[in-house]
Amino acid sequence: MSDRYLSRRVAGLKPSGIRKFFDIAATMKDVISLGIGEPDFTTPEPILQAGIRSLQRGETHYTSNFGIIELRRALAKHLEKMYGVSYDPETEIVITVGGSEALNLAAIALLNPGDEVIIPTPCFVSYQAAVILAGGVAVEVPSRMENNFDFDPDELRAAITPRTKAILIGFPNNPTGAVASRENLLEVAKMAEEHDLMVISDEIYDQLVYGIKHVCFPSLDGMRPRSLLLGGFSKDYAMTGWRIGYAAGPQDVIKGLLRVHQYMVMSAPTMSQYAALEALTSGAPHVSQMVAEYDRRRKLIVSGLNQIGLPTFEPKGAFYAFPKVGVTGLDDETFCNRLLQEQHVAVVPGNSFGKGGEGFARCSYATSYDQLEEALDRIEKFVRKI
Repeated sequence: MSDRYLSRRVAGLKPSGIRKFFDIAATMKDVISLGIGEPDFTTPEPILQAGIRSLQRGETHYTSNFGIIELRRALAKHLEKMYGVSYDPETEIVITVGGSEALNLAAIALLNPGDEVIIPTPCFVSYQAAVILAGGVAVEVPSRMENNFDFDPDELRAAITPRTKAILIGFPNNPTGAVASRENLLEVAKMAEEHDLMVISDEIYDQLVYGIKHVCFPSLDGMRPRSLLLGGFSKDYAMTGWRIGYAAGPQDVIKGLLRVHQYMVMSAPTMSQYAALEALTSGAPHVSQMVAEYDRRRKLIVSGLNQIGLPTFEPKGAFYAFPKVGVTGLDDETFCNRLLQEQHVAVVPGNSFGKGGEGFARCSYATSYDQLEEALDRIEKFVRKI
């Protein structure tokens, strides 16, 4: 069928580079995939059982558009305990179909046609798409390896125009593993105050940090009324397939998100909400165990890539390394294609993640230690060959 029936917004969207390499790898044998940002851990048993029990109780119906109140209350307590930021579970939290829906709700609810959203890049592939599909304009401000892929506040400030409506940040960062400094986040807070902007903060990897403390953006002085916190259970609790996330923010803003949410999906999956409630209740020890194992893998892959000759800065969050593959003389797309075809290792070209990602590749270390060792051996063979 001709794509002439598609809207210009959809027809003009760049296909996901992540999905492209995943689909190719799926057709090949003996592939080690470092391409998908998904924990290799199974959802912890108590969380699994909570979901199963909810089904056995007959909890197979719609919930409130907001989500079950027990989960919202537990989430409010969790955010207060972890970051000192307080939300009313009755009116300031909405449970969504993963963090992805929360992002799309935010874009649709906040943006008028032509409104600009400033996005530090490299970033998760959905950020620009969410803005574009909502009728907005994504304004990318690239970060650099020499700054550990933290954004430059001056460059962010220079991108503000009269059409700017919001700043969209995602730290710990996918694809780089970077963590924004508190000082730089405070600069974003100043910009938001000075220019009356909303800040959308995607903190889906908030508990996956190594040797540092996560800074929750709305916990910064004066930022709670003008920030929208996006989060979820997929990464911290190894619950990607459960599709459960949330947005938290000022009542009027959440009311806007809810208006879109109720027409788009009605409510998040019921059994997933009960599983998420259990995650908040008993999941902390499991998160700690997973973080310790991720940290062990992080040290292996960063050291290994640097020894191979692919410069890699030390990521402080999430589960990604972002080596500079351009030093081989190949562009990132060619490097990743040839590595997959010749050594059966799947990584994602950095250009998939926006400006600043060119010449790099995203390597997920959410796979077993043994697999990472084998992947590093194969990458070394490939780099030596070229």
